[in-house]
Amino acid sequence: MTTSTTPALRLDARFARELPELALDWQAEEAPEPRLLLLNEPLAAELGLDADWLRSPDGVRLLVGNALPEGAHPVAQGYAGHQFGGYSPRLGDGRALLLGELRDVHGRERDLHLKGSGRTPFSRGGDGRAVLAPMLREYLVSEAMHALGVRSTRALAVVATGRSVPREGTALPGAVLARVASSHLRVGSFQYARALEATDQADGLLERLTHHALERHHPHAAGAEPPALALFEAVRDAQADLVASWMHLGFVHGVMNTDNVTISGETIDYGPCAFLDAHDPAAVFSSIDTGGRYAYGNQPAVMGWDLARFAEALLPLLADDPDEAVRVATASLEGFAESYAAAYTARLRPRLGLRPADQGGPADEVVEPLAEGVLALQREARVDHTGFWRDLAEEADGRGTPARDRVLDLAAYDAWATRWQALDPDPALMRATNPVYVPRNHLVEEALEAATAGDLAPLERLHAVLQRPYDVQPGAERYAEPAPDSFGDYTTFCGT
Repeated sequence: MTTSTTPALRLDARFARELPELALDWQAEEAPEPRLLLLNEPLAAELGLDADWLRSPDGVRLLVGNALPEGAHPVAQGYAGHQFGGYSPRLGDGRALLLGELRDVHGRERDLHLKGSGRTPFSRGGDGRAVLAPMLREYLVSEAMHALGVRSTRALAVVATGRSVPREGTALPGAVLARVASSHLRVGSFQYARALEATDQADGLLERLTHHALERHHPHAAGAEPPALALFEAVRDAQADLVASWMHLGFVHGVMNTDNVTISGETIDYGPCAFLDAHDPAAVFSSIDTGGRYAYGNQPAVMGWDLARFAEALLPLLADDPDEAVRVATASLEGFAESYAAAYTARLRPRLGLRPADQGGPADEVVEPLAEGVLALQREARVDHTGFWRDLAEEADGRGTPARDRVLDLAAYDAWATRWQALDPDPALMRATNPVYVPRNHLVEEALEAATAGDLAPLERLHAVLQRPYDVQPGAERYAEPAPDSFGDYTTFCGT
């Protein structure tokens, strides 16, 4: 590792300094021929970074961790996690590296983090490297999620390393993703801290981690007592809102392990993710989710399960008496269902063109059965999830019956539409909250296949469309269409 020549960039080491038990000093693997493929210039500007400098040889070497500013203290972060329900006591950054924290132009603390930067002590036999297509997928989908208004980690750059990476009997081009997050704290961080304390390897770590997380992500709750309960409830509500946004957009995360549940409430890890074409609660895309644990319709319940594991990790800080700690945790966890329902309904109203009740809109008692009715029609007909909602806006505007034309039970639809239209839905509100474009699976795969063969143009075109997901863009009609029948069943892979 060499020192970068940029004088403006300062990477703090707050995580490593305050929580050394969760940080292992490490350096990124040297990239033999780093070559910048994608640079997120708007995000670079938001971070106060010079895009022209990032394109320079020193800038590119920063983006793979090989040339860091003086004083940088890169670390691999330690955490545990429940993966598909089974507990792994030591996971950690097996192919990732926290370069440090920086302040963006708004004064917010952000992590600069690498993915695919080589082996670490947490690699568990892996090579720590990443291949190009999964890093491009994360760049494309995470930035699409941000444009859709979903809290997410961000992608700053993808850099080809110049190294071939062996995967399943073939060699694929290697790459590193530079990503940005409010932090990379996760439920698994607390599980790991609890385990270290239980074995007398870290005195007071769980309490220090709790205060660190509150100050960094939920300062509004920092004065509440006990602090661990305030943190749990802040994370509970943030994750309820996040999953509600996934459900409305038809996003299937695919790997909702506790090490992928952030304390900030941001979406993280875009390995086996996908978007619905046909509306189907049982939809599963991940090759390793053979039991459907993380199916689209299961996501709210799974998040509740993950939060229960978070509560378990916090038990020693909730009350001195173990039974009282369990009672407190259980009572608070029961609030997740209410928080999720409120977040879901709040997002559902504008999608149906309905104002909040306190702004003259209908009561929840009217909206909820209306929602159940339209979802039942979608399930029965397995309609295109994104297209159906956008077509409803056209119907609200008196532009034909495109949504009705998608369903099977026309009589049921007509009865439902009569009730809905009687509420005077606002088509402008619907267009502002129902996207025209999402990262449709066949388009993502088409772009990744071309990029792996050396042609980034399809990916760049798709990315450009996805940055304005709510605006009809002339000439972009194919990006709004569902997959052709020839695309077949879609399967995603975790990318490791």
